[in-house]
Amino acid sequence: MTVPEPFTTPDPQAVADSRIMDFARHVGMAGSDYAALHRWSVTDLEGFWGAVWEYFDIDADTPFERVLAEERMPGARWFPGATLNYAHHALRTLADDAVAVIALDETGSHYEVTAKSLRAQVASVAATLRDLGVGQGDRVVGYLPNTPHAIVAFLAAASLGAVWSVCGQDYAPRAAADRFAQLEPTVLVAADGYLFDHTRHDRRDATLELAGALPTLKATLLVDHLGLPFASQAYPSVTVPWEDAATRTEELTCTPVPFDHPLWVVFSSGTTGLPKGIVHGHGGVLLEHLKTLGLHCDLGPGDRLLWYTTTHWMMWNLVASALLTGATTCTYDGSPAPLTTPGVLWELAARHRVTVFGTSPQYLLGMAKFGIEPAVHDLSSIRVIGCTGSALPASAYPWVRDHVGDGVLLASISGGTDVVSGFAGSAPNTPIWAGELSAPHLGVALAAYDVEGFPVVDQVGELVVTRPMPSMPLRFWNDPDGTRYRDAYFSTYPGVWRHGDWITVTGHGSVIVHGRSDSTLNRNGVRLGSADVHDVVERLPEITEALVIGAEEPDGGYWMPLFVVLAAGVNLDGPLREKIKEAIRAGASPRHVPDEIIEVPGIPHTRTGKKLEVPVKRLLQGVPADQVVNPAAVDSPDLIDHYARLAVERRGRWT
Repeated sequence: MTVPEPFTTPDPQAVADSRIMDFARHVGMAGSDYAALHRWSVTDLEGFWGAVWEYFDIDADTPFERVLAEERMPGARWFPGATLNYAHHALRTLADDAVAVIALDETGSHYEVTAKSLRAQVASVAATLRDLGVGQGDRVVGYLPNTPHAIVAFLAAASLGAVWSVCGQDYAPRAAADRFAQLEPTVLVAADGYLFDHTRHDRRDATLELAGALPTLKATLLVDHLGLPFASQAYPSVTVPWEDAATRTEELTCTPVPFDHPLWVVFSSGTTGLPKGIVHGHGGVLLEHLKTLGLHCDLGPGDRLLWYTTTHWMMWNLVASALLTGATTCTYDGSPAPLTTPGVLWELAARHRVTVFGTSPQYLLGMAKFGIEPAVHDLSSIRVIGCTGSALPASAYPWVRDHVGDGVLLASISGGTDVVSGFAGSAPNTPIWAGELSAPHLGVALAAYDVEGFPVVDQVGELVVTRPMPSMPLRFWNDPDGTRYRDAYFSTYPGVWRHGDWITVTGHGSVIVHGRSDSTLNRNGVRLGSADVHDVVERLPEITEALVIGAEEPDGGYWMPLFVVLAAGVNLDGPLREKIKEAIRAGASPRHVPDEIIEVPGIPHTRTGKKLEVPVKRLLQGVPADQVVNPAAVDSPDLIDHYARLAVERRGRWT
């Protein structure tokens, strides 16, 4: 088969100057291309990850006995014997007067946090947490927007060996409590509110409600972000103003912990019930993020990262981890495209000389659709545009070239909260094919499997990883025997990680992502849970049952309809549609509001009562009904025909 011409090929001088080629020289593969480097990285896991440890000068308090003591999935044992601390590595690199964090918001205002100030704030908050009873293994949770406060609180908790988790304030208190209550946290860190689309959202009452839903709290740290005064006497536990917590004069110390000591808990989207708490370790995150950010994104001292994210999306974790490389990281509070200033992120990227700009396919497609012209700003500092959250269609590539810059590396990335990193993407030394991810990431033994469990090339299959990665979860929270963890990833192909994406591995080594093979929603690059929507809507007296689906469209867009079964005598008129949308905004988040609300005669279920979310999604994407579900397994088989007809009507609109 003829290899298609790449959309772009890397500049030879840029390749020679890149960190990934410096790494190749470090391991004695100076003349090798990316494919050879990748083959070595997955055939010699010990050699590769040992080289990453050495290249990035990991500072362990006690040495490791070997790189990979047990190679199995799940249960691989990485770097046994080593003790270290993530926070130490995040705070060790920058000179005191260097800018560590730039706080941005949608109004265009900003402030800078130097490395000296960041270390001082982390030391102060860590001492405050310690005084409040937080110790190694205790949980600290944040109900926070994407501001420097979240990074400081996270690093303070990590420095103590405590476990961190964070959720954005656009989540309703109940949705946040569904996550945090599982962890039985000791301390909550919460802000008075956040900005979005030129609106100041007051979250003081929401914070109070959330604190009341967490009975294990000893204290709440109250962040004055919008300048709204807290009524501290109403709280069920001790309250400490952030200003008091973060301005003490303290010495920074980081507690050495084992390589696999829990660092944070990130949560699944909660598609089928309570969100799953996914536990990652200090060492695995440290190495994986240094590899991803340092080698694939080419981040290092002097660079600046601006990646639009919320705090509950895994990209926030990578935003914080930019500090590991010695780069400056930018936080951003607000809408990615405010109604009156939709191009504000490009303006900020130009003003602050951002070198790596991260976003989602929906953002780039929206910029093109509404005629936003990024190039009116001086974007010459941008080397890389990272794009993740869903598949980036081929049509976006020429737009980025023509409207951002023809020398920019457009890096489409596919990964997951599950490994808090990427499976496939690009690097400074890979060609770029429009609509494709250039290659699997280093250290990722990626393949596409057919239903029989055999690898296929140039055919659609399930994304699998056949050898362990250091950032694979340590476990799920409250899963003592590992049953839920094994069921989530290893029940389809025993001993092989099945991720839940449909992909094609091409004959020229690239990866094409066709969308999720499960029912997780993915709105504007942020993964959402259908259960959050169902829970809110089905509480309305007018609604008998609901089903929300997210479907990738052929043009690269994303359609998220909500199907509703109405109570007897109810009509789906304009006021009811608005009532449903407002309930979702208040009870889940604005991102959960569907594109359309459609009345249906019923919701199909399995015989055991589970909604058929994945089959309906596949119907909407054009898969024939007889390939979607066995009618004998459905409680009301005639409903499948109804959704198939809806799918035909929808495809008529697409074409």
